[in-house]
Amino acid sequence: MNTTEPDSDTVIHTFGKVTVSAAAANTRSDDGTAVSSTKPTLTNNEGDNSDHSDAEDPAQDGDDSAEDIMKDVSIDADDLDFTHARIKDLAPLEFSRFKNLKFLGLRQNLIPKIVGFDDMPALEELDLYDNRISVVENLETVPNLTSLDLSFNKIREIKNVNHLVHLKDLYFAANKISKIQHIPNLTLLTNLELGANRLRKIENLDTLVNLEQLWLGKNKITKIENLDKLTKLKMMSIQSNRLVKIEGLLALENLEELYLSHNGITRLEGLEGLKSLRIIDVGTNRIPKIEGLETCVVLEELWANHNLIPTLNDPSFEEQLGVKVKPTLTTLYLEGNPLQEAAGGTYRLK
Repeated sequence: MNTTEPDSDTVIHTFGKVTVSAAAANTRSDDGTAVSSTKPTLTNNEGDNSDHSDAEDPAQDGDDSAEDIMKDVSIDADDLDFTHARIKDLAPLEFSRFKNLKFLGLRQNLIPKIVGFDDMPALEELDLYDNRISVVENLETVPNLTSLDLSFNKIREIKNVNHLVHLKDLYFAANKISKIQHIPNLTLLTNLELGANRLRKIENLDTLVNLEQLWLGKNKITKIENLDKLTKLKMMSIQSNRLVKIEGLLALENLEELYLSHNGITRLEGLEGLKSLRIIDVGTNRIPKIEGLETCVVLEELWANHNLIPTLNDPSFEEQLGVKVKPTLTTLYLEGNPLQEAAGGTYRLK
């Protein structure tokens, strides 16, 4: 290991081809965590740190007439997007006229109630993100939906969607939901977004056997549990919850990405069954040591910034992350640990 003079406030160790950075980054994620330019950024709604549960109106007050809104729309249209169109009432728009309609986008309007979708069997995607909806209802006539987005509304209960058996993507981010329920028939679902709600428990997911992405960030969950049936899961985010332990993951042999930042986790453990894991983010927890990664044989990225790791001189670094045992590892991010303060900005190690 050679030593050279530093050219910045950076401490870098290299294990084989792995660059281990403890640099103070200049960019920040949505939740305020310092990140490098290459840190994975989650794009789903749970990453938004603002409180949308009582947000201001998504569109300015106004009430364009149905005639004005629909004046240039062909009756044969299969794709309609009315984002930020100041719509307050769906009924006058008579969307059921559009028998070929497959996609309907109604983001960022002032819609308080789901109405006006009578007899629309062709509709596959319905986007009602960022409105004023408080109750999920009147979706019986759109049975072939494959995607439904009700994020950023005022919904307190998941209901009246269990008949939508063709759904693959279901979004309820940033509502006021306190329980996962009433979705056992959605067996084709591959993506479920429940971030930024009021959930306290992971439950009632056993029948969602095709689920590949599960977003649960920004809730009040205290335990990872009830995931054994989700063997096809590839990505799971439980960031910004109340976890203190990594557990309940042994059956997730296909899991590739695991995001657990901003919790109270005290040990890197419970990863024994994750042979497909490529990315794990445990930033901003209380982890004092790198361990428990022996079976993560294809690991590419470990984000462990803002924990309690005291030094890079611990033999466990080489044992857990050395190039001989982790040839695929390319990124180890440790900014904000005690090791950074202890080392200071006085050297660069290669």
